[in-house]
Order: sequence, then C-alpha cells, then structure tokens
Amino acid sequence: MIVRNLKDCENSERCVRSETWQSVRMLLANDKMGFSFHITTIFAGTETHMHYQQHLESVYCMSGKGRIKNLADDSVHEISPGTLYILDQHDKHILYAEEELSLACVFNPPITGQETHNEDGSYPLITE
Repeated sequence: MIVRNLKDCENSERCVRSETWQSVRMLLANDKMGFSFHITTIFAGTETHMHYQQHLESVYCMSGKGRIKNLADDSVHEISPGTLYILDQHDKHILYAEEELSLACVFNPPITGQETHNEDGSYPLITE
C-alpha cells in the first residue's frame, strides 16, 4: 500500500513548477502502478501549449475556469469543475486558464517525476 499526502508532496522534489503551471507528482513510474497521478495548478491568465506525443492523459477539473482548444480541428471546450477531458489521440492543444485551475491528471505511460514540456509541448519519454 502507498499512502501520500498532497502537502508533503508539495514540499518535496515531487513538486515541479514552470511559468504557467505547477505539478505535484503524487504517483510516479517507480511506484510500479502503470500510470502516474498528478495534482496540477494552471495559473490564472495563462495559456499553455501542449502536445503529449509519448503519453496519453486524462484530466479532471476540481476547481477554476478555463478552455481547451484542440488544434487538430480548432474546437474549443469550456473547462469548469466536474469536467473531464481525455487526450486519447496525443492531441495537440492549448489550455487557457481564465481562473486558476486545479486539475487531477493521470498519465500513461507514467512519468518519472522531473519532466517538463519540451519546445513542442511534449514530455520526453523517460524510462527507469
């Protein structure tokens, strides 16, 4: 059994920050679960370009308000508490945070913990 507390993870190397987001990686590849789990904050008034070419991701909005734009077809979807969006086609997208967004994220394959976005908006595929 693995038990972790968000506050403890926030005050450790499991917390990774960039210009537009902070990600607390609570479950990682070395936990051997086959996926990773993160609590991610997207800062208000930002836009983040992402394109996970090596990973699939599911994202559940716990709080805040924003929009996600699918760059394949230019469709835009509102993000608010209770919204789940699934990047099942390695979707190139932009996440706009009108308010600070608090998101629960699952990645497959799992990340190792220190990944940040490359120039193309993806995470590198790092295996242990």
